[in-house]
Amino acid sequence: MDPNAVKSTLSNLAFGNVMAAAARDYQKELLAQEKTQGSSSVHEEVDLDELMDDPELEKLHADRIAALKKEAEKREEWKKKGHGEFREVTEGDFLGEVTGSEKVICHFYHREFYRCKIMDKHLKSLAPMHIDTKFIKLDAENAPFFVTKLAIKTLPCVLLFRQGVAVDRLVGFQDVGGKDDFTTRTLEALLIKKGIIEEKKAEDDEDDEYIDSTRRVVRSSTIAGSDSDSE
Repeated sequence: MDPNAVKSTLSNLAFGNVMAAAARDYQKELLAQEKTQGSSSVHEEVDLDELMDDPELEKLHADRIAALKKEAEKREEWKKKGHGEFREVTEGDFLGEVTGSEKVICHFYHREFYRCKIMDKHLKSLAPMHIDTKFIKLDAENAPFFVTKLAIKTLPCVLLFRQGVAVDRLVGFQDVGGKDDFTTRTLEALLIKKGIIEEKKAEDDEDDEYIDSTRRVVRSSTIAGSDSDSE
């Protein structure tokens, strides 16, 4: 036999054994990693269970739910009073509307005035954003008594009421720059400064989403309970 051939064969066998050993070591390493990850997951699940059983967290959650429930009830009460939308009222309804809510914004307008239409557009946008304040409008031509009583001489005229008392007013566009192209945000900032609406905060949107999700969970639980009862 050729000595060189024998040497080459032995070399190949040795290389093959090395590769096989390396493969076995790699497989062992993978198994060890899987065991470590599995153990870590178990610990994480245990920690999560412990957190879920924490009485302090449960109390905080219960308090949060109670506060949001109270806020939702308040919102429903406001909606029953006509909050959340920009509505037109008649002279006969006007007094009841402005005395029936703590904060009311009323736009005295004329149907043919272009600037009144601009003001309507902005107030319509703000009404659903500030549900704690009532937004209404009244046709000045059809409300001569209150136009005289409230000394309204220029339109558009936006009156701000607190507890049924007119506390401030916006006459024309002089408070929003005097031009027609003012933004809704400009008007909003002015009304916030006058204290008739509140600054919209980011957590308010989060609360709305939380209330909606809570309602969905409650409805789902109720439906599931009804199904089980029927069985």
